[in-house]
Amino acid sequence: MGLLTAFTEMFDVEHPIALAPMGGSAGGALAAAVSRGGGLGLLGSGNGDQDWLARELPVLADEGAGKPWGIGFQTWAIDDGAIARALEHRPTAVMLSFGDPSPFVERIRSTGTALILQVTDLEEARRAMDLGADVIVAQGTEGGGHGARHGRSTLPFVPVVVDLAAPVPVLAAGGIADGRGVAAALALGAAGALLGTRFQATTEALVAPATAKAIVEGSGEDTERNRVLDIARGSKWPAKYTARTLGHAFLDGWRGREDELAAAPHAQQEYQDAVAQGRIPALPQWAGEAIDLINDLPSAADLVGTLAARAEDALARVGRR
Repeated sequence: MGLLTAFTEMFDVEHPIALAPMGGSAGGALAAAVSRGGGLGLLGSGNGDQDWLARELPVLADEGAGKPWGIGFQTWAIDDGAIARALEHRPTAVMLSFGDPSPFVERIRSTGTALILQVTDLEEARRAMDLGADVIVAQGTEGGGHGARHGRSTLPFVPVVVDLAAPVPVLAAGGIADGRGVAAALALGAAGALLGTRFQATTEALVAPATAKAIVEGSGEDTERNRVLDIARGSKWPAKYTARTLGHAFLDGWRGREDELAAAPHAQQEYQDAVAQGRIPALPQWAGEAIDLINDLPSAADLVGTLAARAEDALARVGRR
């Protein structure tokens, strides 16, 4: 029967599932696979690096089979030029996360491109409404990668945003990795779910084999939210957004000592040296709390249909009780 929602109708997609535009790892092949599978693939362009986009956008165009797709940016890290270059490729949607989206809203909306704004607290949600978001993503703290340092978990956060944003469709994000999670998002009033870590563990994701293996073998208890690795990498991520990662040897030595690390350039150099020598991963292994539910590396195109079918089954079982 399918799961028809305001999100599937807006984007003319088969399933209420979207790919989180994970910076660097949600490349053209992964976004195209999610779109071919009946969801909305979102290319993870991060800071809008021109060389990366020049490589990945043609892949998406070649493999997307003409399906709807979008592109996501880290709002704090881009300028208007990044948005302009993305819009030249006529995406169905542009998603902005982490920072003030207002400088870019008019340009996006003037082209008829759908505007998706991710929010991590109610202040951001109200701002998204004021700016005229077509879709709002409510991100809970269980999610992998960056999110609110002092946010709420997905279960209590999503319905509050749904009530605040109505009738604007809301996607739930954070800690969703199987069909039951998608069903739960719909039960909370969301029009769909945005998944990240689950799609990192697919054949199309741009992640190192060791990272995919770590996700499949890992447990939610192995993840934690911190700023240590951002500081060590010299990343300029705003302090209000920490990152959930798998365990890390460098993190063990500096946990709870963020200010001290920021004032210790020698320690940051030690991190860079360890990366160069291959003693620690070149990138933190971003992963959400739901990784216990991830035990294989399927094609993302097949995974979308599997998630939707199992969400339908979960909702049907509830209805029979």
